[in-house]
Amino acid sequence: MNLAVLTGGGDCPGLNAAIRAVVRAGLKKGDRLFGILEGWSGLLSQKIIPLTLENTSGLLPMGGTILGGSRTNPLKVRGGIKRSLNFFHRRKFDALISIGGEGTLNIAAAFWKEGLPVVCVPKTIDNDTWGTDATIGFDTAVQIATEAIDRLHTTAESHNRVMIVEVMGRHVGWIATMAGIAGGADAILIPEEPFEMRELLRIIRARAKRKRRFSIIVMAEDAHIRLENGKMLKTPLKHDEYGTVKLGGISELLARELRRRTGSDVRVTILGHVQRGGSPTAFDRILATRLGVYAVDLVHEQRFGTMAVLRNNRMESILIADSAGKLKTVDPEISKVARVFFG
Repeated sequence: MNLAVLTGGGDCPGLNAAIRAVVRAGLKKGDRLFGILEGWSGLLSQKIIPLTLENTSGLLPMGGTILGGSRTNPLKVRGGIKRSLNFFHRRKFDALISIGGEGTLNIAAAFWKEGLPVVCVPKTIDNDTWGTDATIGFDTAVQIATEAIDRLHTTAESHNRVMIVEVMGRHVGWIATMAGIAGGADAILIPEEPFEMRELLRIIRARAKRKRRFSIIVMAEDAHIRLENGKMLKTPLKHDEYGTVKLGGISELLARELRRRTGSDVRVTILGHVQRGGSPTAFDRILATRLGVYAVDLVHEQRFGTMAVLRNNRMESILIADSAGKLKTVDPEISKVARVFFG
C-alpha cells in the first residue's frame, strides 16, 4: 500500500516518535510511506517526501515534527477539499494517517465524509480529545509544568511571594490540574470550574496567618475568576489569522487584582510554548509508538474513518465522527482530589 502521513496543528513532544512508528510498522507490512509536509496545507501545496528507514532513524527522542505543521484549514479554502482529494488520488495513495488534535480531527472527519480513507492518531498537550485516556504530548507538558512549579516554589518561599503560574490547555484544565497536584499548588484555576475571588483571597490570607506567607497558584490560560459583583475576570477574546481563539494573559489580570487587594508581592510566570518543546517523556514515546503502530493496523484492516485511542492501557479504535467536535474536560473526581490541598 501507499500510505501518506501528516502532522496537523501545533507541534508537541512525541510527534516524531509517532511518525517513526508509522514508518516502521508500514515497512514491516511492505508499504511505501510518504510524508505530507506542513500539515493539511501540504495536500493543497502538493508538498511530499518519501519516508524511509534511513530518514526516520533517531526520531524517537526528538521533539517537534520533521514533517512540519500548520493551522491551515483546507475546508476554509475555496475548492480546498476538491484540490486536496485530487492530489491524493493522483499520487495513488491508498490511505492517510493524520496525527493531530481537535482541529485536525474535525478536518479529518469532513474529508472522511468526502471519501478520503483516513485514520487518525490523537496528539495534543491539552489532552482534550474525547475518547482517549491520553494524547501524545500531554505527559511531557505536565512534566515540564511540574518542574517549573517546583523551581518557583523555592523562590516563592524565600521571598514570601504569591506566584501565579499560567499553563496552556485552551478550554480545558488538564495540564493545570495535573501539574498543580504534582507541584503542590495552593490553588488550581481551570475553565471547567470558575474560581471565586473571595475563596482565593481566603486561601492567601489564611496561609499568611499560619506564617506561610507564600502561595502557588496554577491556572489554565482560559480560567475564569468570579468577582464579588458576579462579573468574570477572564482573558479578552482575540483571534489569530486562522480564526483560532488566542488565549493567555489571564494571570496578569489576576496578579493586578491580588496586588491591589492583598498588598502581596505577586509574580507571574507564563510557561507558554516551552511546554510544547523538547524531548518527550518515556510515557509519550511509548504512547506515540503504540498509537502509530496500531494506526497502521487499522489501515490494513480498512477500518477507515476511525481514530486509534488508549483506553484502560489498551489500544482501541473509535469513529472519528464520535470524537470530532467534543472536548474531554477534567474529571470532577480529580478536581475533588486537588481541592483537598488548596490552601
